Amino acid sequence: MFLKTFGRRIINSPALTRYNTLFTAPMVKFQRRFKSHDAGANEDHNPHELPSHGYYGTAEDDYMKLVLTIMLLPMGYYVFHQLQRFRDEADIRKLPQHLKVVDYYKAAADEIAGILEDEEHDDGSLGPLFVRLAWHASGTYDKGTNKGGSNGATMRFEPESSDPANAGLDLARERLEEVHKKFPGMSKADLWTLAACVAITEMGGPVIKWHPGRKEFDGNTISSSQKGTYVPPNGRLPDGSKGADHIRDVFYRMGFKDQEIVALAGAHALGRCHPERSGYKNPWTRAPTTFSNEYFKQLLETKWTKKNWDGPTQFEDPTGELMMLPADLAFIEDPEFKKYVVRYSKDEELFFKDFAKAFQKLLELGVDIHKSAPPVTYGDGTPPGPNRPTWSYW
Repeated sequence: MFLKTFGRRIINSPALTRYNTLFTAPMVKFQRRFKSHDAGANEDHNPHELPSHGYYGTAEDDYMKLVLTIMLLPMGYYVFHQLQRFRDEADIRKLPQHLKVVDYYKAAADEIAGILEDEEHDDGSLGPLFVRLAWHASGTYDKGTNKGGSNGATMRFEPESSDPANAGLDLARERLEEVHKKFPGMSKADLWTLAACVAITEMGGPVIKWHPGRKEFDGNTISSSQKGTYVPPNGRLPDGSKGADHIRDVFYRMGFKDQEIVALAGAHALGRCHPERSGYKNPWTRAPTTFSNEYFKQLLETKWTKKNWDGPTQFEDPTGELMMLPADLAFIEDPEFKKYVVRYSKDEELFFKDFAKAFQKLLELGVDIHKSAPPVTYGDGTPPGPNRPTWSYW
């Protein structure tokens, strides 16, 4: 008796109204017609009129309806979910070749992830180097002329290839050339930027939405005069020896605001400086192969003093093992910059969210990205391990 009474309450609840209309009512109508046909001789019965009690007119039939509802509810939920998905992705579903493209980039990214660990390189990972490659390839963009940026992989050509700011990145290009030989269908510009996204996630950072579409300029078909048009001049990348005004000049030229600038600077949690390349020495943090908000914490919590040595001006912690550049300290000397440093030092989740957006923007500067195709995202932001989904397509 209790089950029947509880069943009637569920049946009459507003939550099941739409479900009943779409799924259960047609079956009820069919059974009602079947019963009326079986009655035969009852001329007063109207097969198109609902009985006064419930759908069927008896408690037993209400109980059966409850059973049918419970049985069909999972199927109804699945149908609703699929219809919504198909509607939202109608444009993508009309272009099945995009799915093949995603699979192609998935395989390329898996290949990149497979070469990240390298015990012979710095701290055992090529990840920071790949991030720096994509960063420097993209950071030459000029919004005034819409020139520069990651499009074309122009760092392969002079004068960008010999820019002192890019010293050591030839190693990153060489290692990724091995991947390109296996995936010649993607441009090197796409490869470099995808490698950075994979590396960030593999090192514990956020998922970066990435779209293909970058062109590859062929050095054999571009004349010397044309290279002057396609290849950006040196001097567009940030100079670690300068302060807040210089930082803003560089990033405002690309179209970034202060909050985005500080978020992007958080990538200094990764990697280290080399005297033979930049002239500077040592890492920014004690975990240079882990993406975190540690860079901001070090800026605020550590006492930085000028390093006494023959190299360029840099600052060191009390142990002499960590370093900051003059440009790094500008983020806590400038009040507008510092407020974001404080926020990110306290909230790593916020930092990850803002960095993912800013870094995607950086990689897409000056590129005609076809965003009707699904973005390719590597990982789901959780630490590497057997339970982490490797790929998300939608």
